[in-house]
Amino acid sequence: MITYEYPFNERIRTLLRLEDLFDKASYFVELGTREHHVVLLTLFEILEVAGRADLKMDLIQELERQRQSLLIFRNNPDISEEALSGALYEIEQASAALLGMTGKIGQYLRENDWLMGIRSRAVIPGGVCQFDLPSYHSWMHQSPATRRDALLAWFKPFMPLRNGLTIVLRLLRGSGRMEQKVAEGGAFQMMLGSSGAQMVRVSLQEKEPYVPEISANKYALNIRFTCPDYDHRSRHAESNVEFDMVFCNL
Repeated sequence: MITYEYPFNERIRTLLRLEDLFDKASYFVELGTREHHVVLLTLFEILEVAGRADLKMDLIQELERQRQSLLIFRNNPDISEEALSGALYEIEQASAALLGMTGKIGQYLRENDWLMGIRSRAVIPGGVCQFDLPSYHSWMHQSPATRRDALLAWFKPFMPLRNGLTIVLRLLRGSGRMEQKVAEGGAFQMMLGSSGAQMVRVSLQEKEPYVPEISANKYALNIRFTCPDYDHRSRHAESNVEFDMVFCNL
């Protein structure tokens, strides 16, 4: 299955973007020179996205809300006490780490003149050539282990943020119930009413040649399935399309 996620508010949109950036950085940091350049650029993107809102307090408040919800199940014979205690411990540890973060997110990076110099050149196409940034060129010729250690050190203060959003998104994704739907003639529309959903997940079989184009507001959800043509313009699907859909809400 291929799953497409569409967030209904800016807060969830930001969390999904950060999750994607952290995942990319974690993958590329274990590789070589060119990949470490990608990791550094990804670090700058995380700095930009994380600095747009008070993510720390949002995550702390959401984790506390989930902790209170789980406490209700204490001593419930239908709930595994071990699993419940593990979930509560994970949430409490993540909240404590977030509370331990001081100052503006990523401020320690903004105070690093060397990194900010690279960041200012990186927005220019081809702006980090060796003649533009000879010190960066020298750093890229350090051993992979030396570069990896530096990258991990720069990412480390972001880890409470990553751990917190990972828990929130995991709980969000697990909150809904899957329903099978059919888009007649490649189009699907549904009134949302007062569902309060924060995200919708649409899943298709990998063999299906369709891509969902999703749009939504607090009143209605619209999905238009297209057949992508990667050399030309995509065309609207004319046949019925079967898909799975999950509305997620914490």
